Amino acid sequence: MSFRRAAVVSLACCTLALAAGAAGAKQTVKITFIGPLTGGVSANGIGGRNSADLAVRLRNEDAKAKYTFELVSLDDECKPNIAVQMATKAAADNSIIGGVTHYCSVTAVATVDTYHKFGLPVIVWGAVLPSVTYGNKHPEIHRVNGTMINQNEVAAKFMTGLKYKKWVVIHDTTDYGKGHNQYFSEYLKKNGGQIVGTFGVTADQQDFTTELTKAKELKPDVIYFGGLTPLGVRIRSQMEKLGISAVFEGTSGIKSDAFVEGLGKGLAEGSLSFIEGAPWEKLPGGLFFTGKYSLQKYNEPPEAYGPFAFAAANLLMDAIEKVGPNRKKVTEELRKTKDRDSIIGKITFDDHGQNIVPLITKYVVQDGKWVVWEDSEYGSGKRKLKGQ
Repeated sequence: MSFRRAAVVSLACCTLALAAGAAGAKQTVKITFIGPLTGGVSANGIGGRNSADLAVRLRNEDAKAKYTFELVSLDDECKPNIAVQMATKAAADNSIIGGVTHYCSVTAVATVDTYHKFGLPVIVWGAVLPSVTYGNKHPEIHRVNGTMINQNEVAAKFMTGLKYKKWVVIHDTTDYGKGHNQYFSEYLKKNGGQIVGTFGVTADQQDFTTELTKAKELKPDVIYFGGLTPLGVRIRSQMEKLGISAVFEGTSGIKSDAFVEGLGKGLAEGSLSFIEGAPWEKLPGGLFFTGKYSLQKYNEPPEAYGPFAFAAANLLMDAIEKVGPNRKKVTEELRKTKDRDSIIGKITFDDHGQNIVPLITKYVVQDGKWVVWEDSEYGSGKRKLKGQ
């Protein structure tokens, strides 16, 4: 074979190889994660971001996946105005097909109209304010976690079942805190409990001497707190300084490793939290999640809502894999979700895109860790909460 002919054959082979490689290359599809990556609840946001990132990494390792996925992470700072900016940035980028969005209720509810306007399908992974899904009927809005309605119904029934009778409610004055106050007060009354005092406080308030001094005079069995971790840490710390011995009952907003770390093992002990869904730690998929999360060596834990972000990212990617990177088709596919297995249990969206969550899991801090109530020494009766 002549040199010229060999060169032509070689060039042809290279061209065929490159064409085959190009044909085999997967299209890259972008999805966004939006949550508080800085600020007081950044631990929850980063845990959620890591969990969504884990879902993307695992999907990209799957040879059967049709697409390569890229996660675009944006920081909403748990502030409504910043959240709208981030939502607009993501929604206006046509290369982004869907989103895993928002831990804070104030940001989630502020952005629903933006996603609807741009036709960007999103799955909320942490915010619990009912109006996020039920305030409108925007087809683009979905949520894998439950709402504060579910939480507070169970919380009120559970705590009155422990024979507590008198509560003081302290809540932040955002829609999130006011919503918790509304639903908890409603269900507590139905279950025979009595609220002897209610105090609204700002989310950035530092000194609670006035509110807690009045609360102490009312001699409650339980202090119910409707707010997020940073505020909860400050209030619980100052309860101790003022000698208030009531049980500290929080919402899902304090179900965070940062709550225990901020207080220390002693002060956090016996605090209660209620969160939507089955205890994912006990589900087969939950063990898979924790194992894979550990292997990635993230510097931060997934936190309470990380599994929801993981489930949301997988649900979104499943829809894209099925119908292609088309926002409208993905929205239509997500609306059909019914009895979908995930690490948080079955996912079924109702006509407002809200996951119908059949269970609420009760947690208590024991020896510096959040433990499912039924698995704890408090649940078995070996230890007693204050006042029991």
